[in-house]
Amino acid sequence: MARGAGADVLERVLQSRAAPEAATLIGSGKVEELAASVKATEADLVIFDRELTPTQQRNLERALDTKVVDRTQLILDIFARRARTREGQLQVECAQLNYLLPRLAGRGIEMSRLGGGIGTRGPGETQLETDRRRIFRRLRKIEQDLERVRAGRSVHRRQRESIPIATVALVGYTNAGKSTLFNRLTGAGVLADDRLFATLDPTVRAILLPSHRKALLSDTVGFIRNLPTTLVKAFRATLEEVSEAAMVLHVVDVSSPEAVQHTAQVFKVLHEIGAASIPHLMVLNKTDLVPDSGGESDALVRRIAGQAEGEIGPRAVAISARTGAGIDALLGAIDELIPADPLARAVFRFSLRAGAEISQVHERARVVRIQYTDRYCEIEAEAPESLRHRLRRYIQR
Repeated sequence: MARGAGADVLERVLQSRAAPEAATLIGSGKVEELAASVKATEADLVIFDRELTPTQQRNLERALDTKVVDRTQLILDIFARRARTREGQLQVECAQLNYLLPRLAGRGIEMSRLGGGIGTRGPGETQLETDRRRIFRRLRKIEQDLERVRAGRSVHRRQRESIPIATVALVGYTNAGKSTLFNRLTGAGVLADDRLFATLDPTVRAILLPSHRKALLSDTVGFIRNLPTTLVKAFRATLEEVSEAAMVLHVVDVSSPEAVQHTAQVFKVLHEIGAASIPHLMVLNKTDLVPDSGGESDALVRRIAGQAEGEIGPRAVAISARTGAGIDALLGAIDELIPADPLARAVFRFSLRAGAEISQVHERARVVRIQYTDRYCEIEAEAPESLRHRLRRYIQR
């Protein structure tokens, strides 16, 4: 993750202890060891892989004589680098300001209170209150803007629901290959890179299923373990795309040695955002990097999801988004499991002048039989409900 933010990792330090130390998290002995390591490597930044309290961060910076960043701050920095749309930038700024607020106090002696009582507050205290007011005003403005984004998404969602085209949400741990799969299925040019959170802003594109039904595929931000609460709140508008989807494609990097933990974390986030009950299809990606993994999707699901033998949970499809292996099987599974716009066989009879309607049947239904006469064209097809409703006056039986 540190490399994803542009840092060069000089040394890693691990500690196992029964409970965190209130003042420095790691204890005085470990602080001295870490300070010596910082001096020896001439490091100008120390990153902690967990969230620090404001007091812990200040104490560590004084003891180590260098800048200290915790897990949340590092993730926010990466998110700020990846945000491209106005919505993404607002979400990141909202999370950053919420993170900064409790850390304003105690930032140097110039912000200390000079005395007690009316008229005895020093300039530092005044500046602190000014900064807080400015941040609160900015947060209110950002939240208003994000509410408008949320309202706009709701309008678009209602418009989509009026035409029964299901939305399929791609979810998964960051760097699982969601954007590569998204590009493979849709032909879109979404950035697909071997970096954390390469995709931050959600993208929606249409896909055509084997039954000729259409669905909307939504690519979302990657999940991570211990997702900071500030980020969950800030990205509520984006995560709603997942909770309102008709189906979830859970992409798992089966080549990762931490696939089990990553899968559990994604299930945890899905539960937190109210998406645990949505129809679920597990996509076992990067099988080209796992020898002889093709055709063993059940065993892979048991290993990754940590389930007992014979207790397979979500249905799974093994694929490689990079090579295209298994993509046809994946589309077939989506077509079979997607709950919206059910298929049924119908016989349509069109006049020979109804070229547009005949074209719609060929585009959106699976044609079984077609017959032309001097006066009409008769087509028997397996058609989705939305098409049958639109062309109901042409249906014979």
